[in-house]
Amino acid sequence: MNYSGHPALHCFGWSRCLLVGVVIVLLGQASPGWAQSKPGSDGFRWVNPPSAAPTGVEHHQFKSPSMGVDVGYNIYLPPAYAEQPDARFPVVYYLHGGRPGSESKSVRLASFLHEQMTTGKATPVIYVFVNGGPVSHYNMPGRKEAQGEDVFIKELIPHIDKTYRTIADRSGRGLEGFSQGGRGTARNMFKHPDLFCSASPGGGGYSTEKRISEENGKESENLQFALGDNTWDLARAYASNPEPPLRILVHVGTKGFNYENNLEYMKFLESLKIPFERIIVEGAPHSAGLIYEKRGRDIMQFHADNFAAQRQAGKE
Repeated sequence: MNYSGHPALHCFGWSRCLLVGVVIVLLGQASPGWAQSKPGSDGFRWVNPPSAAPTGVEHHQFKSPSMGVDVGYNIYLPPAYAEQPDARFPVVYYLHGGRPGSESKSVRLASFLHEQMTTGKATPVIYVFVNGGPVSHYNMPGRKEAQGEDVFIKELIPHIDKTYRTIADRSGRGLEGFSQGGRGTARNMFKHPDLFCSASPGGGGYSTEKRISEENGKESENLQFALGDNTWDLARAYASNPEPPLRILVHVGTKGFNYENNLEYMKFLESLKIPFERIIVEGAPHSAGLIYEKRGRDIMQFHADNFAAQRQAGKE
């Protein structure tokens, strides 16, 4: 199914608090650690409980084997999780925007998820809101405490599969994020297609990623990544051997400051013959909340369709 032509959907009850929600979302994207207390000198800490958890959300933490410190996460469990004690559920991992990381930056989106699932408009799915680490979802060479990707991929995912009734393989795993989280989603989906069957990067800053590719890993004077660790080079590597096949949905708002570079990145994916779908939200600014207001149900359905396709393939 191609979602690019769907009309905007106004299907959840945020309208009365929309302006407040927009302000909070933007603050959560832009300011480091809005939910943190006693942060480090860079405004970062690994555990950040939300000030007010949406219905269905629980905040927990686990001990990182690599760092020896607690790492926080928020998890949304749909009502069906308690109602069907023998059932297993697919999981979407949500990567927040902004730097540094906080697992509570994007958790307010769970209010939309809950409304959709409780009214039967969406398939029951677990959502995990990830703490991306000091450089949000990226590994920093030589900095043991700044391996956000490894903490997510190698530690959080196994912890979730061990602790909750998940479908503990790629057929039941999705990946999504917005802004910096969109960049993280694009990096991780191409690096780890063996872990995810469904990925939806939103509003990512692909012009910055292109500069990293062209300048041998350098994002700025103080930020250097490993060679090839960017969304452009990783896409090229995946295109050379696109296995296992990955379903991709790129989403972005036309009024967002990353709109044009998202269009450029989509043309780049087309040049590599990497299949993907797109949601372009007319009039939407750089805001995950407003994009979810209009098209969130479509993004959720994209993941649900991919999980269902994987289940059907497993039966054949």
